[in-house]
Amino acid sequence: MSTLSSLSPQPLWQHFATICSIPHPSKHEQAMIDWILSLAQQHQLEHFQDAVGNIIIKKPATAGMEDRQGVILQAHLDMVPQANNDTQHNFAEDPIQPYIDGEWVTAKGTTLGADNGIGGASILAILTSDKIAHGPIEALFTIDEEAGMTGAFGLEAGLLEGSLLINTDSEQEGEVYMGCAGGGDTNLTFAANYQPTTNQQAAIALNIKGLKGGHSGCDIDSGRANANKLMLRVLAAMQQQGLEPILCDIQGGSLRNAIPREARCQLVYDASQKTALIDLVAQQRQAIADEFGKVETNLCIELTEITTPQQSFSARLSSQVIDSLNACNNGVVSMSQDIVGVVETSLNLGVIKRDQQGNIEIKILVRSLIDSSRLQVEASIASLFSLTDAKFSFSGAYPGWKPETDSVLKTVIQDSYQQLFGECPKVMVIHAGLECGLFKSAYPQWDMASFGPTIKFPHSPDEKVEIAAVEKYWQLLLSTLKNIPAKA
Repeated sequence: MSTLSSLSPQPLWQHFATICSIPHPSKHEQAMIDWILSLAQQHQLEHFQDAVGNIIIKKPATAGMEDRQGVILQAHLDMVPQANNDTQHNFAEDPIQPYIDGEWVTAKGTTLGADNGIGGASILAILTSDKIAHGPIEALFTIDEEAGMTGAFGLEAGLLEGSLLINTDSEQEGEVYMGCAGGGDTNLTFAANYQPTTNQQAAIALNIKGLKGGHSGCDIDSGRANANKLMLRVLAAMQQQGLEPILCDIQGGSLRNAIPREARCQLVYDASQKTALIDLVAQQRQAIADEFGKVETNLCIELTEITTPQQSFSARLSSQVIDSLNACNNGVVSMSQDIVGVVETSLNLGVIKRDQQGNIEIKILVRSLIDSSRLQVEASIASLFSLTDAKFSFSGAYPGWKPETDSVLKTVIQDSYQQLFGECPKVMVIHAGLECGLFKSAYPQWDMASFGPTIKFPHSPDEKVEIAAVEKYWQLLLSTLKNIPAKA
């Protein structure tokens, strides 16, 4: 980590190195909270936590800038915990191990946490510096963004005084985001139902791995495969060929907002059809490789013979799970008619797992720039699974963030970028769930924008942040603060 501290801007990278050393996956942010509060105390900054646990820190303006409009700098505290299957890592206890890889910083076998650790580090660097020009600043560090936006949902009106909010949770340098998608969770449960296996049945394990995965919003249109959907495709092909696979176990993905990289299941089948089953999987493996080979260069689909268990799921339950999840839509549903090249609506079949009682649970995340479109996708999911024995519910819906046409903050950022780099940044809408839409509920008057450095493959162990982009992000952030206009 000491090597990170040698990078520029040094204060930002020093804080990020410390962030990496403190475990902070969603729901486990307390150590990070304690450290940030201690920094605020050390630098004699007004600070407190609100009712849900968000941190708010206030820093007065530097001399001569007291008349500027107040700015809220915002980042979330938590990171997505994803590790490669050959990496042993306890995210609640073990530090992230970042390292420099050429022009990038990445981590050994896990997510890096540049999402949103770089943004958080930049805010801390500003709060703890006496050499940066700025008007009145408030820092807002929200909890649990990645697992439910708990902090944004719970933010109360009246706690913050500023009128301009800079969200630091964007992931492409040179782009300024003025809007984002909303979203909602779909939760499905198939109740456990078993039947005994017979002497005529054999058992195999089907394992799909080596996929790239990624962010279920930003990467949903990248052409990457969803391991859950590939597994269901192979199982459905078995059914269509009369091989009658009956599930014993099933597991795929780990987070609703990450494209699944791995999926596996165990099943029993008529032992006399072993050759046909092996041949069919080989055919499917080749077809899938032909379709996704240019993107998923490390795709692996394995079959392994296993000992036949004494019981399996019932044939009815297996058939319903395979048929309905194979039929369930996944990926891009529609593109925006207003903004060229932007995904409007999508869904991600993120998690399939057995709970402690043996029930099969499924988690799907639907995203959309338009609430009515999200509701229609949820209605189609309800129509599909109402044909099965599954119980389903919809929860955690959060609104999108509609762009402001007369944003003062957008103008300041654009002008600052032009002065620094000789070109205009792209003004964009992102197909991901930034917290800004929820902030509007408590603070409808806020003028908001989001920008950040280039981060590739967030929500996956391939996550990396571009060193040069962090320098440009930092310059833009400081220039924006310096150029904030006076209060009207």
